[in-house]
Amino acid sequence: MAAAPIFAIAPMMDWTDRHCRVLHRLLSRRARLYTEMITADAIIHGDRERLLGFSDIEHPVAIQFGGADPKKLAAAAKVASDWGYDEINLNCGCPSGRVQSGCFGAILMRNPRLAGECVAAMRAAANVPVTVKCRIGVDDQNPEEALPRFVESCAAAGADNFIIHARKAWLSGLSPAENREIPPLDYPLVYRYKRNHPELKITVNGGITSLDAALDHLRFVDGVMLGRAAYQNPAILAEVDGRFFGDSGRGLEPAIRSYVDYIAARLHEGVPLNAMTKHILGLFQGQRGARQFRRHLSENATRKGAGIAVLLDALAFVQQTSPARAA
Repeated sequence: MAAAPIFAIAPMMDWTDRHCRVLHRLLSRRARLYTEMITADAIIHGDRERLLGFSDIEHPVAIQFGGADPKKLAAAAKVASDWGYDEINLNCGCPSGRVQSGCFGAILMRNPRLAGECVAAMRAAANVPVTVKCRIGVDDQNPEEALPRFVESCAAAGADNFIIHARKAWLSGLSPAENREIPPLDYPLVYRYKRNHPELKITVNGGITSLDAALDHLRFVDGVMLGRAAYQNPAILAEVDGRFFGDSGRGLEPAIRSYVDYIAARLHEGVPLNAMTKHILGLFQGQRGARQFRRHLSENATRKGAGIAVLLDALAFVQQTSPARAA
C-alpha cells in the first residue's frame, strides 16, 4: 500500500503562530503544521513558553529552526523534542538579509557539508524526525548540480524529508518577497530528482495556489506544501482531509464554531482579540458578506478591550456562519 501523501502548510514569519495553527488544525486533521522559524539561539536563551508553547490539538506539528552551528542546533533540538514537537525542520531556504547575516537559511546551500553536519547533530540529539527545507540553488549556482549535492549531503546525515521550494534564491538584488515571485519555478527539476532517487522523501513547495494544483504535483512527489494560498484563503483547508486522505473531515462551520470557542477561552487568558482574528480575515473569500466581515474585524478587533462580541458581530455578516453566533 502506498504511503499517505504529505500535505503541509508552510512556516511563515508573522503568520503561522500558535493561534493560526489551531485554526488550521480545526480545518484539517491531517495537514502537517509548521511553526514560524525560530533561531537556535532564541530557543537556548529565550522565553521558551513564549517561543515554543503550543496547543495539544496542533499535533502533528513541526518546529522550524534557523541556525548553522551544529552544537547549538543540537541543544535546541533536544529542547524542542522534549517539548513535544513531532518534527524538527532546518531552514535552508530563507534569503532575508537578517538570516544571511547569521550565515544560515539559504546561504547554507553554498555549504552542503555544514548543512549535513547540522542535520546529523540534530538527529543525534532528538528523538523525532529531522527534515530540511531548501531551494533548488542560490545565486549563480547551477541547480542541476547544486540541488543533488546539497540533498545528498543532508540525506547521508539522516534527513527524513526534503521540502524543496522549486526556485533559486538570490541572496543579493532581490527582497524576500521578490524571492518568492521572481526567480522562475522549476518543478520538473524536483520531479526528476525524485524519480532518480525514489528512496528519498520529497515534498514540493513554491507557487502552489490551489488544491487542484497540489493534487497534480502528487503524481510526481511524496508531498506538497502550500504557503500563502492556505493562509490567505484558509477555507480551502476544510477540503484537504477528503481530497487528499479520503477522510470525511470536520467541515467549515464546525471548525469556525470551535475556533470561536478557542478565542473565547484565550481572551480570558489575556490574549488580545486581534492576535487570533487576524488569521481569519480571508476565511470567507468570495462569499456574501465577506467584505463587511473583514472590515468589521479590521476596524474593531484592535481596539482596547475588544471581546468576543466583536467577532460574533463580524460573523453575522456572513450568512452561512450563523450557527457560530450561537456558539
